[in-house]
Amino acid sequence: MALGPHFAQLLSTLGLGDLHGGKLTLSSVLEINSNTVSDKPAQSLEQLPWTFLRKLMMSNVNARNIKCAQDQSMYPFLQQEMVSKMSMCQFAVPLLLPNCDTQQSTLMLWAMRDLVKKFRPHSLAGDRTFVEGRIVEMDIPMVSFVRLGESSLPKSQTLNKLLSTPHQLNNIFVHCDMECGDVPRRISDGLVEVSWYLPCGKTNIDMFTQPVAIANLRGDGRLFKTQMSFLYETSAAVFIFSDDLEGDLSTLNNRESRAELFLVTDSKSKTFNMKTLRDTCMKHKVKETNVIIKKKQNDAEFLEALRFRVSGAIGKNPHKLKVEDMAAVSPRVGIVVDEDCTECKNGRANAEGITGSIQDVVKFKENQLPLHGEIWKEISQLEKENCRMRNAGKDIEGYRSSLKTKQEALRKKQQQTAVSEAMGKFTVGISESGTQRLYFLKWLKIQLDTLSRQNLSTLREQYKDCCRNTPQNKELIVNLDKQISNCSLGPEHFFRELGQLYECACSLPENNPARQQVQHLPALCAQMLLDGFPVELVDGDASNIPMKWIKEVLTQLHQLVDTKSKIKVLTVLGVQSTGKSTLLNTMFGVQFAVSSGRCTRGAFMLLIKVSEEVRSELKCDFIMVIDTEGLKSPELATLDTSYEHDKELATLVIALSDIIIINIAMENSTEMNDILQIVVHAFLRMKEVGKKPRCLFVHQNVSDMSAHDSNMIDRKKVMEQLDEMTKAAAKMEKNEKYKKFTDVMEYDPDKDSHYIPGLWHGTPPMAPVNAGYSEAVFELKKSLIGFLQTSDNWNNDATEFLEWTQGTFWWQIHISDFCTQYNTWEWSFQSEMNKWLITKETMISNFGVTEKNVQMNLLRTRLREVLHEASEKLHEEEKTILSNLDKYFQEKDSKVSLVEKFKQDFRTRINSLGRQMENSIKHSLEKAVEIREEMEKVNKIKDKLMDKN
Repeated sequence: MALGPHFAQLLSTLGLGDLHGGKLTLSSVLEINSNTVSDKPAQSLEQLPWTFLRKLMMSNVNARNIKCAQDQSMYPFLQQEMVSKMSMCQFAVPLLLPNCDTQQSTLMLWAMRDLVKKFRPHSLAGDRTFVEGRIVEMDIPMVSFVRLGESSLPKSQTLNKLLSTPHQLNNIFVHCDMECGDVPRRISDGLVEVSWYLPCGKTNIDMFTQPVAIANLRGDGRLFKTQMSFLYETSAAVFIFSDDLEGDLSTLNNRESRAELFLVTDSKSKTFNMKTLRDTCMKHKVKETNVIIKKKQNDAEFLEALRFRVSGAIGKNPHKLKVEDMAAVSPRVGIVVDEDCTECKNGRANAEGITGSIQDVVKFKENQLPLHGEIWKEISQLEKENCRMRNAGKDIEGYRSSLKTKQEALRKKQQQTAVSEAMGKFTVGISESGTQRLYFLKWLKIQLDTLSRQNLSTLREQYKDCCRNTPQNKELIVNLDKQISNCSLGPEHFFRELGQLYECACSLPENNPARQQVQHLPALCAQMLLDGFPVELVDGDASNIPMKWIKEVLTQLHQLVDTKSKIKVLTVLGVQSTGKSTLLNTMFGVQFAVSSGRCTRGAFMLLIKVSEEVRSELKCDFIMVIDTEGLKSPELATLDTSYEHDKELATLVIALSDIIIINIAMENSTEMNDILQIVVHAFLRMKEVGKKPRCLFVHQNVSDMSAHDSNMIDRKKVMEQLDEMTKAAAKMEKNEKYKKFTDVMEYDPDKDSHYIPGLWHGTPPMAPVNAGYSEAVFELKKSLIGFLQTSDNWNNDATEFLEWTQGTFWWQIHISDFCTQYNTWEWSFQSEMNKWLITKETMISNFGVTEKNVQMNLLRTRLREVLHEASEKLHEEEKTILSNLDKYFQEKDSKVSLVEKFKQDFRTRINSLGRQMENSIKHSLEKAVEIREEMEKVNKIKDKLMDKN
């Protein structure tokens, strides 16, 4: 479509002329480039759009307040993410978006599809429950505000005051008196924005007792009859702001209107006349009781009157129309809907083909997604036992054979299971063209979230009640936790099943049709990684990685980017419900799932592209961000299985990472000890294989602006605590040479401690994101990028990351057993050498005791002989322990090449230990000789004295 002169000129002025007919994508906005950590104001008009988008993606409430320091439609998924971030900041979002040249308006239904809101109407305040769901699917009455002709009352500013508490004004709608709000309008007239007032259930806070949508038309409504017709049909009430009562008010005569009309005017305007007002009301059928006149009363009284009328309009069986149902109204009045494109419709139909038949989530997963359920969990346990051999008994080979037989039987059972109808449809959906595939996945997520939310709401409430009222009932808590996991259903479960389909197929002959049918799937998943889609790395329910699947996905990724796949890895660890995913989403503008309660478990990886201009500085092509499930649920903390699971997960992701962010919510100090114990064990284990990543501590919900300075003493205490934990962990791991936390981790208490205020500024759901939160996260992001620029740490490409993942996972399975074995070998080695040393020291101390005037040069000669004997003895003992090491890895059937690095590390460690022992022996024996020589001197002096006497 050709663009008109106004819009084309605007694009050119903003430096976006090259995007004519093109699309600004979410990936291009999230890309790491030279401006990523710049907090300088825009220096030109060309920088304005990017400055705005950068701030908005970090949910910064000051994103609209940008200006120069000096005097086409976007891609639908970027629009959706922008709307989501705008809503978090309590900005109004576009409902009807006009093309500034053709005047064609679009209902932005797709852009708002992903908005999930939670609130508590006063009718539910007593039982402490709440309503949660997608805002476009909710029956919420809409009240619209428009201006006809001139009005001396500032409409947008009045709406902001109407929806805000007296002590906290939110600039939901842009108005001329706010910062940067006085710029001339070029393309915004005809825009209809919408915001929602959602109560929290507290009478002393809520402005309205039930939810209401507030729509606001920009510009003179007389010029936008299409928008006016739409608002008349979809609104419960329309409030008309006008002083021009003798002008053209014909738009009030809309015969299709189902909305109650209200007239708002100012008695202080020059044209105000009561007779004219009455005539206008009679002519246009506006009830006199629906007239609101701003008289000489102050703003508070006027707002109270306006609020009273709005409450009345939505309180008595109002006309309600869901936003998604407005799509049926739009074509009648000449408005197009953004969901009416072919790709979106097909994507929705494909998703509904899967979700439409789901009645019971648990049964659906059992019948349609059987491969990654109990069978996969059993296979995972057998794989671990095959490595650890904890229950082997005396017949090791027979036991290993039985494990292999069981594992093969389970794989055969998987292979004999036909591909389910749902998985067939899922495979078709992700095999579609790029845009349609993304629509399909988004629709699938939306529909599955709705199903899961309905099933999980009751369980989550029961879980919270049980934890709050009967925390000692661990069995019930564990049962509820399991039910929550079983009732969770998202796209990740389909990808888990896909991974198992691929793993099964890989064990079939290469020419088998079933194997051929899945060969293209890893490349599709790799493309989704490049598109910014989170992909599961660790299946937390099975505590396992489908290694063949992940290997091929990362291999395909490496090929898709022409082998330019150098990555740096960043991971966040923390107790559940402490804001880990929100932190990552704010920092990088990504979309990790945010939910309360323990649902999907494991770890997800997401790629963020690094622009060409800064690749040489960051030494990578992508930053991989890994989001993990919450560690150590407080309610499940006493269960050994929970703690062991958390240790395994923490060890794995720490081993894969260049930077670890330890996320701690300051209101729960006890959780700090919980997570630090887990993390220190993981760090200690990784030091054993030569990995020493950077560690940052993020203390959330710290509002004091001087927190960094005032917490100096606390940081010292934390450091002491970390050192003590390191000593304790080293003792448990039987490796007590590590005394300090910094022995196992790169950490500077002053530089690597960050304090972040609470996320919300006020009481949700009407609270915007705290500006201090966004700014503090931005400072953290700068610190991370700065570290990556100066770091000489690991620099893996996708294939090397894969190899390290394989090796680390293999190591993780073996580590407890191996450490026990190795410590036994090492203790035996040291014990044998110590016994040998004691024997030689005794021999030297007794050398020539029965003889007079012993020849000391003979003792020195004997020392050289003993040192040579020590070297041979050490070499013999080293060979024994190295032989044990090789035998161990051979018995464990290690096929991972990275294990050779582990073996080499331990060979180096053994050799180093031998050299230390050799030096110690040499020193001890020489000291023994020196003592013996001194004794001989003393004896000679005694002999001389006796001769004189």
